[in-house]
Order: sequence, then C-alpha cells, then structure tokens
Amino acid sequence: MAKKTIADVDVQGKKVFMRCDFNVPLDKHGNITNDDRIVKALPSIKHVLEHGGALILASHLGRPEGKPDPAYSLRPVAKRLSELLGQEVLFCEDCVGPKAKAMAAALQPGQVLLLENVRFHKEETIKDKAAKEDLQLRELKDAFARQMAEMADIYVNDAFGTAHRDNASMYTVPQMMKGKPRVIGFLVEKELQYLGAVLKTPKRPFVAILGGAKVSDKIRVIENLLEKVDRILIGGAMAYTFLKALGKSIGKSLCEDDFLDKAQGLLDLAKDKGKEVVLPVDNVVAKEVRPNVGYKVVGEDIPADWIGVDIGPKTRELFASKLKDAKMVVWNGPMGVFEVEPFDEGTKAVAQAVAEATSRGAQTVVGGGDSASALAKLGLHDSISHISTGGGASLEFLEGKSFKCIELLDEKP
Repeated sequence: MAKKTIADVDVQGKKVFMRCDFNVPLDKHGNITNDDRIVKALPSIKHVLEHGGALILASHLGRPEGKPDPAYSLRPVAKRLSELLGQEVLFCEDCVGPKAKAMAAALQPGQVLLLENVRFHKEETIKDKAAKEDLQLRELKDAFARQMAEMADIYVNDAFGTAHRDNASMYTVPQMMKGKPRVIGFLVEKELQYLGAVLKTPKRPFVAILGGAKVSDKIRVIENLLEKVDRILIGGAMAYTFLKALGKSIGKSLCEDDFLDKAQGLLDLAKDKGKEVVLPVDNVVAKEVRPNVGYKVVGEDIPADWIGVDIGPKTRELFASKLKDAKMVVWNGPMGVFEVEPFDEGTKAVAQAVAEATSRGAQTVVGGGDSASALAKLGLHDSISHISTGGGASLEFLEGKSFKCIELLDEKP
C-alpha cells in the first residue's frame, strides 16, 4: 500500500480532519493509565500544527453502545494531549451537530479541536454490508459521516488500531471527501512499512511466535505465514489443541475440540512445505487459575485434573534457541495466563528473547495486547524494531486481508 502521507500535502491554512486511535485505558476515576496511543499520534499532530494547519481530531474509546456514556468520554484525552503539546486542546461534547460544526468552522491555524467519542452515535459502527442492504441504515450512516466530512479540507487516517473496521469515521467520511486530499498519518505509515516487510520482503531465517487462547483466532494467520516463515513457535492455550491433535494428554487445559482436525491439517501442511513448527516440550500446570495457587512443571503430557497455564522452563529455553539465528521475528500473543503471576514467566521469557534477537540485528515486529504489556513490564519497549498499535488489525494484516478504509486513500505517484 504505497499511500500518500500527511507530508505529501500542503496543510497551510487548511482544516485537517484526523482520525486517531485514542482508545486508551482508563481507571475507575477516569484517569488515563497508559498514554502510549496518544504519544504515538504526536508526530502527525505536530506536523499539521507546525505547517500551519488547523486540526480536528476524532477517535473512539471503548464500547459505549451507540449512546453517550461519561465513562467513555474523550475529555481526559484532551487534557493529556494539552499537556503533551504544551497548548490548549479544545474539546467539543459531540462529534457532530451545530456545536461541533461551529467549533470546527471557528478553528484557526495552529489550533487543535478534539471531538467527543464517535461511538456515542450508533451510526459510527453500522456495518457497511448492512448499510448496503438497508437503505435507511445507509442514509443514517451517510448523514452522520457527511457532517464530519464537511468540517475539513483534508482527511488523515492515523488510526491503525481500527483500520480493519468499516466504521463511519474510518471508511464513510473519506468516501464523502472524494476530490479532497485523503492520506495516512505517520503512525499508519510506519505500521504498513513494518508489517508489509513481514509479508513481502522477509529476512531469513524468519520466525513467527504465536500465542493466545484460541487456534480459531489464528488459523488464517498460520496458513498465511506458512507461505512466508521458516519456523513457527506456538505457545499459549492454543498449543494444547495442537498437542491433543498429536495424541498428547492435556488434562483440563483449554482446547478447541472442533479444531483438532484443522490443527493436524496445519501441522501436515507445515511438514509438506518443509516448515518447522515448535510446540511446548514442558508445561506449567495448576489445579485452577488464580493468584497464589499451587503449581508444578510437567512434560508434554498433562495429568488429569490439571490445567496448562504457561510454557515450562525447557520450552522457554527451546524457544529462545530457535530465535538465535533469526533475521526477522514476528510475535503475537502471550505464552500463558499472562495476567496471573507467576504464569507470566513464559511470556516474559519470550519478550526477553525477542529483544535479544533485536540486539543481534534481527528485525522484530510485535503485536499489541499482552505481548506489548510484557515488553513494558520488562522495560523492553525500546528494544523492539516495531510494536504495533493494533492487535486485531495487525492480526488481520498478517492474515493477508486488505483494509478498505486505507485502500480508498490517495496513492503515491
């Protein structure tokens, strides 16, 4: 996707509508607990302001179910963004309507306006397929999007975390702005560069590490990556479906019995293609999943009444050894029940091994979620080539899916 970026258009004296991903975690008091997504949007934001543009920012936060909910307000984001920019960020209590229209119209070059959560309107999340089949839904979605489109001269998509969605602010607004510049921001540009390199120009040996709970979530990723990688390391609960398919005992571990045949088929496909699939050789197991519970380490076979909760120490060493010669690494998903200590040790060990691979010159790309959290816990954020801001989006990208909301933006000559 060779798309024009915000650097390719003249923003001087123009109003720029920028869709960002400010879906930040908040505590029960409405305080932001991690501002990483705001910080990563700063390069695009600052570029517009430094080049004389007036900036209208839009985002979602959480799942407010199509109606206003103070628990999901973007007001804390406006406050934090003001602190980071060293200037006031104006805030509008809605993203459409007379007040939003008036505030956008009054905006001067160098000023920033943050609109309220776009998901406070049900029109934002109307599926495009549903809108095509139902004229009333189409009219609702179009009318909502048109109000945002009419605010600006330039559209910028810098929200990779929702790039796989056909939400109104992601897909319909740029459609409404046909004939005006429609570009990507620097964050989306970086995501496409790194994830694109994984699929199109991988350095070898290329190793993928996949974890998480369900094989069903990663089937298409595995199928697509088997065409690209040299080896795949599989941990997390999804590994138990593969182990059971191979005839191993997995006790009460999480398993998708409906996907046993598919798991065996993927192992057979890997063998046919000469690709190495590495599964756990030992496991940390417990009788139940909760803090401060008793646990032990067993081999490949898990006793009845025990649950696999993490990869074992031998597997951690094995996985690390499989990364020693890697020139490219992509990692998505935890190796165990990461949120419960000490069942985060496998994930932390993989995080350390990926960071060490980076230090040896490997290009390393990590999906969001628990993988990124493990790196943050260990202070290894800066030891990775690229940490994606979009967990679901990065997975769909690795599946080989196209993103309609990016495809319709302006191509580089």
